[in-house]
Amino acid sequence: MHSTSRQDYISVNFADKGSGKYNNSKQWRRQSCLRKWKQLSRLQRSLILFTLVLLLICGVLSYPAVTEHFKGLSAGDEEKDTESNRVLGRGSPPLLPEPVKRVQPPLQEQKRLPNKRGPPILQNRLQKKGNASDVQVENKAADGRKENEDEALIRRHGAVIDTDHASDGTKGEEHKKDPKAPTDQELRLHTDLAANCSEAVREAFRHAWKGYKDFAWGHDELRPISKSYSEWFSLGLTLVDALDTMWILGLKEEFEEAKAWVATELSFNKNIDVNLFESTIRILGGLLGTYHLTGDALFLDKAKDIGSRLMPAFNTPSKIPYSDVNIGKGIAHPPRWTSDSTVAEVTSIQLEFRELSRVTQDPQYQAAVGEVMAQVHKLDGKLDGLVPMFINTNNGQFTHQGIYTLGARADSYYEYLLKQWIQGGKKENQFVEDYLQAIEGVKKNMLQKSSPNGLTFVGELSHGQFSPKMDHLVCFLPGTLALGAHNGLPAEHMDLAKQLMETCYQMYAQMETGLSPEIVHFNMHQGSNRDIEVKLADRHNLLRPETVESLFYLYRFTKDQKYRDWGWEILKNFNKYTKVSSGGYTSINNVRDPDYPSPRDKMESFFLGETLKYFYLLFSDDPNLINLDQYVFNTEAHPLPIWPATE
Repeated sequence: MHSTSRQDYISVNFADKGSGKYNNSKQWRRQSCLRKWKQLSRLQRSLILFTLVLLLICGVLSYPAVTEHFKGLSAGDEEKDTESNRVLGRGSPPLLPEPVKRVQPPLQEQKRLPNKRGPPILQNRLQKKGNASDVQVENKAADGRKENEDEALIRRHGAVIDTDHASDGTKGEEHKKDPKAPTDQELRLHTDLAANCSEAVREAFRHAWKGYKDFAWGHDELRPISKSYSEWFSLGLTLVDALDTMWILGLKEEFEEAKAWVATELSFNKNIDVNLFESTIRILGGLLGTYHLTGDALFLDKAKDIGSRLMPAFNTPSKIPYSDVNIGKGIAHPPRWTSDSTVAEVTSIQLEFRELSRVTQDPQYQAAVGEVMAQVHKLDGKLDGLVPMFINTNNGQFTHQGIYTLGARADSYYEYLLKQWIQGGKKENQFVEDYLQAIEGVKKNMLQKSSPNGLTFVGELSHGQFSPKMDHLVCFLPGTLALGAHNGLPAEHMDLAKQLMETCYQMYAQMETGLSPEIVHFNMHQGSNRDIEVKLADRHNLLRPETVESLFYLYRFTKDQKYRDWGWEILKNFNKYTKVSSGGYTSINNVRDPDYPSPRDKMESFFLGETLKYFYLLFSDDPNLINLDQYVFNTEAHPLPIWPATE
């Protein structure tokens, strides 16, 4: 880019009351100006001096080399950055301009929602309480930054400038171009920005990995504020969950050190209880996904080991698996307080066990999870394809009937209906039929619009009563709907996906921190001032991936630039409010309080396994980086191959 400097100056003419002519000598001019200057009042002289100083400062700051010097962006400083400081906002140059500002209104192509984030924060304050001061804050760039011509091209939600109409009225081959196709210049700009975004994600991963490596190596989860760790299964959960993310991001050094730990330290011969669902999607899925990406038999051997140790969970009277299993003793059991399992947990382990059977040529794994799906398929208690949240492991029947949600305890049942159909080469029609029926059930019973801006959202149903409550977990649905439409399901599913994607984005944009709470309630009464309300107990953010996941699918299938813009906004706010200076990211308690979001001191394994992976894929321009016609993601973002048509 080129910048054109403009010299600012003031010309002051002092009229002579006598002859009207001036002596041109320099000495006379100096004496005349000095005499006139002394005749001015003190206020007038002060104003003139203030104006001159202000113009001088503006001129200096407008000169790029000086500006870069004050920002600390010289090449020498950049080379001195250490690995631990390779994070946005800490001595390294900004990787991207501010998020693209939209021109076209996003709300059902109507008016744009008002900005709910309050006035811009000119200077970030330190955290006010306890050890929250460790949370690193990334300063916002000035809102008034002037856009250059190239940046302006991309600040339009993927819309393009019509360059086909020449100013001289000539006609030629250029007029045959698709007016919606991006120009070559736009493609170059988008490619450059995507590369910078991708690098920003790598830096975020390195920062998170540094905290895990320094304070929680080999343990399940990092506690970044207290610089310690917590255990869930004592199986290095974060490390295993992040293996294929490191491979996809091209972080070879980090991958190799993690692989060495898996080879020498990861053992499943332990007297510990693990949750069947969580260990399947995170550990079994992570090992299988890494095996398929790398071809390294180490990961397949570990996958066989953990898979076989989880099988006792299916030894129940109904063949509906228990929720917990001791992988050392081979004994499974339900939770202490109930004999129920959640529907999502028992119906969201199928992709992994089916794939384990395929790669080991051992049918027992697929047979066990297939029996679960066959039973759920024929059960009574559904409402237009929607399922209750609990199922009894003794009799195999739904319990707590009459309550339907696409949030916690039921969400991934619907996701895995579609994905099993895709995984198997679109041959198992039972899955897609149940999926299509369920989506119709959602549209009939759960879909509503908010007031005043008409956001389309998915609520819940309790014994016939509608509740405008929506979990952040439900934001998996736009991506799932888009994936179905990509695989030949009704085009209206893509239309609904776009509407729900807007809603999930607004769950971030309307919060003061720009981060979504765990649960929101939508206003439906006419005359409401805002669409979204958040109860005090629901204001936490756990670094969840669902919205970023759906942004990835929507961008991959539509190439609409706004989905990347939204993702970049969200990543910036994760960096601003959840990054911990010593390493790692933390979940927070209050997304409505930008001054003190109240760190929870926990980095979930899915932040590395899912959230950052989907960010990277969102910004990648390589359609073959996890080609969605070759791979299907499990619900923990681990890619498993779509089975060849011959199988």
